[in-house]
Amino acid sequence: MTADDSGAGPREADIAPRETGAAPREGDSAPADGTARADGTPEPAAAHGADGTGGADGTDGTGGADRTGPASGTANGTGADSAGDGPDDDTIAIRLEQLILGSDRRYTPFQAARSAGVSMELASRFWRAMGFADIGQVKALTEADVLALRRLAGLVEAGLLSEAMAVQVARSTGQTTARLADWQIDSFLEGLTEPQDSGLTRTEITYPLVELLLPELEEFLVYVWRRQLAAATGRVVQAQDDAEMVDRRLAVGFADLVGFTRLTRRLEEEELGELVEAFETTAADLVAAHGGRLIKTLGDEVLFAADDAGTAAEIGLRLIETMANDETMPELRVGIAFGTVTTRMGDVFGTTVNLASRLTSIAPKDTVLVDEAFAEELGRTGEAPVSEADAKAAAAAAADGAGPLPEYRFALQPMWQRPVRGLGVVEPWLLSRRS
Repeated sequence: MTADDSGAGPREADIAPRETGAAPREGDSAPADGTARADGTPEPAAAHGADGTGGADGTDGTGGADRTGPASGTANGTGADSAGDGPDDDTIAIRLEQLILGSDRRYTPFQAARSAGVSMELASRFWRAMGFADIGQVKALTEADVLALRRLAGLVEAGLLSEAMAVQVARSTGQTTARLADWQIDSFLEGLTEPQDSGLTRTEITYPLVELLLPELEEFLVYVWRRQLAAATGRVVQAQDDAEMVDRRLAVGFADLVGFTRLTRRLEEEELGELVEAFETTAADLVAAHGGRLIKTLGDEVLFAADDAGTAAEIGLRLIETMANDETMPELRVGIAFGTVTTRMGDVFGTTVNLASRLTSIAPKDTVLVDEAFAEELGRTGEAPVSEADAKAAAAAAADGAGPLPEYRFALQPMWQRPVRGLGVVEPWLLSRRS
């Protein structure tokens, strides 16, 4: 495994064993074929500086079954603290890791790849995509790592995924779960900042907490993933053709906290973290409640998308109104654009996204600026008149029985034209609610 050098991947997960981990069991050997070439055939371990320990069957060389109990010792080999009255933090940490991973570390990367029937090159690509760092040839992998390799490779062999698609699956899953794990641990441990109150260390408190939460959160994760997958599949099914699955007409918006840089200098780290958390939570709830999708959060900024301009307009105004009523939050500004957007790996790209970002940067505080295409789309759907002349004409037509009286939800006001870097001259429109 080598580090992902793309620069945009998740934090590299440290899967190398700690120094406090159990030592290799007696009987381990160190054959010369500890690593493999790109085609999966062995090559001398000296070229990689690895010992490649393990038997021909990919185990640790003893032929024994995987140990499922706690680690048998700590760094000093005692398995107990210096007073001899119970396990120390190192021992509990080892047991905690075994609880989460489900089994002992017993394979080197080469042994895991060989046991899974996968070339070392392909195994390294998968691990790199998942965000795992280079660990050399030390025993750091479990039966679950072997099974994961076997499953991904099996999907490729069965023709269900191409090799490139399998790597994308590994990368997207690694990026998403890396952030999810950090987020959950940060949230759960907030209540453990004063472990001395109970006379227990943080490690001693964490173990039973994880033991109780792990199976529940695992099932909840699968449930949420299935719901999100169903929603995403529905959008694909509704697409008119293959091109629309990738390039779609969407409303894209950014919401940005005003003066956030100044706040970072004024607030303590804990206060700043609480503010960002409150902002992200409020934004996520509002976007979801009104039918949009939160694409990503960037600390002081959120990016959202909606299938139609009316939904995006409601989200933008709700964000402004909600934040304005919260005295603990700074002012907000929102920019929204409508047009063709490229969607890939859960993210959005293209000129429309860039325009929404630029509109946000020039929007006055507590306002929503939209582009001309967005304004025209609201006019086309009858949710806002592009001009007061249009509104009067529609009202006159309704009075003459030529159509229904329009029930406009929003108002639009053209603003100053100005050049925007990379996009030419742009005419923003100020969006508001119609009285």
